[in-house]
Order: sequence, then structure tokens, then C-alpha cells
Amino acid sequence: MKVENMMNREVKTCHPQDRLNQGAQVMWENTCGAVPVVDQQSRPVGFLTDRDICMAAYTQGKRLQEMTVEGAMSHKIVTCHADDDLSAAMRTMAETGLRRLPVTGQDGSLVGILSLDDIACEAGRTMRGGVNLELRSQVADITIAVCRGRVKARAPIKSD
Repeated sequence: MKVENMMNREVKTCHPQDRLNQGAQVMWENTCGAVPVVDQQSRPVGFLTDRDICMAAYTQGKRLQEMTVEGAMSHKIVTCHADDDLSAAMRTMAETGLRRLPVTGQDGSLVGILSLDDIACEAGRTMRGGVNLELRSQVADITIAVCRGRVKARAPIKSD
């Protein structure tokens, strides 16, 4: 199966120069916890999560409208292509510990997003002949990798 068969094509985005409250508003209005950040040609240049917004507000001590998306977003962007095999994209997710991958077309512009949620929903569907146990196993592997990455990356919070 190809990534394009499972990706979400209706992706909300923001731009690096947008105010952080605009990024938060996009997430609130579209019930999502993350958005790709794109340049003027719709090429992914970063990724912004609701956690990034919270941590920027906490660490910088400023109001969201005083900060830009660029100052809070992850600048390390990992993508996949619409014509990639789903198994390759899932390997990338497991290796990088990412729950979401922006999907690009031939010209490098954003055409969708592939999320662990999308794959898990597909794994939960009953197919002719039964449940896809291999896909379920792969979803579990990705989830374990993401959780391990979070535990390792999380620094202890010091209290006063």
C-alpha cells in the first residue's frame, strides 16, 4: 500500500512568520494537536505541536501573540513522499519516534499528512479474511518507539 492511500489530504498549516496564537487557533478550530509549517511554496520547513506552543509560552514568559511560530516550531523536519510504500513510512516513524509525517509530492510541496492515528484506524478495520495482524503489530512497534523517545527526551522539571 502507498502512503497516498492512507494519508489525510486536508492538512491545516501555518507559516514561520505567523504569530504563535494563530498556530494555536488553527489547532483549536481543527481539533488537531500539530500542524506542518510551510514556506510560500507550500514546502514543509518545520512542525508545530501544541506542546511546542506551551513550552514556548512557559520558557519565554511572553504572550502567544508576541511570539512567532518560527521561534517555537521544530526545525528538524522529517517527511515522506506520497508514492512511498506505507511500510517504509512506518519504519521512518519508528526510527525517528514521530507520530506524524508530512507527505510531499514530486515538487516537494505538502500534499498530506500521515499519522499514527490513521494507521491505527486502518489496523483496526476488519478485512476480508480477518484482522490485519501484521499491521497491528507494526502500529504497536511505532507506538513503543514513540513512547521510548519521549521518556528519553524528557528532562526532569526542577521545583523551587
